[in-house]
Amino acid sequence: MTEALPAHPADGYRLNQGPLLPCVGLGVFQVEPGATTQRAVRSALDAGYRHIDTARLYANEEDVGAAVRASGLPRDEVFVTTKLWHTDHGAEAARAAFRASLGRMRLGYVDLYLIHWPTAPSPEVRADSWRALERLKAEGQCRAIGVSNYTVRHLEELRGSSEVIPAVNQVEMHPFVYDPELVDYCTRRGIRIEAYSPLTRGRRLDHPLLARIGAAHGRSPAQVLLRWGLQHGFVVLPRSVREERIRENVRLFDFALAAEEMEALDGLRGGDRVTQIDPRSIP
Repeated sequence: MTEALPAHPADGYRLNQGPLLPCVGLGVFQVEPGATTQRAVRSALDAGYRHIDTARLYANEEDVGAAVRASGLPRDEVFVTTKLWHTDHGAEAARAAFRASLGRMRLGYVDLYLIHWPTAPSPEVRADSWRALERLKAEGQCRAIGVSNYTVRHLEELRGSSEVIPAVNQVEMHPFVYDPELVDYCTRRGIRIEAYSPLTRGRRLDHPLLARIGAAHGRSPAQVLLRWGLQHGFVVLPRSVREERIRENVRLFDFALAAEEMEALDGLRGGDRVTQIDPRSIP
């Protein structure tokens, strides 16, 4: 049976560990801490987003938490993700880092906690970090656990040391960096792909194919990229601090790309990453 596509931004996918992950989230990477982050999160929640993605690295966890609390929305209606930075790998270090993130956000629990990068002193330390996340989930401090920037090789390594399958693999994913092998691997094992930098950080929005498809639907190149991700079954995490862009990035549910348009976009793969680090280079 073909998986039904979400019908609105708060709709999404039931993760292999139970929670429902909304299909569109606001990413706050490189969003200035303080009032800028809080305004962006409030704008997103007002526009219908119910998913906010932050990380210890971003230095704005506290502001994400403050904005969610100030929204007046019930805590269980907003899905919040944060991440373990690579300097905090290891059993005890990972637990301490999680407690610090939770303390900064003051939200009671984390919906999804991810290992941000597989960068670690050794595979054994990487495995220790994952076991720490397993324990946090078992204790009810986070509802689901997953990984970010993991290749098939890293996922296979994890499969060899744990029976707990990651709920999510958050990776750079857009038509220019589309990895069918990784997508197929995650799909077969029930790991949901989250696409970060789905708008190529603005670097490829002027591509003529995006303009042509957008014109056919009366949509922007950004909306074409995000709709492409949704139709592949990815959770997309666009970033913006401008209210009009935040609203534009969630108007994705009243048009659809044709099969030939999806195929043409898929054919763009092979381009440069916008992420400085290629996960394939991490041992």
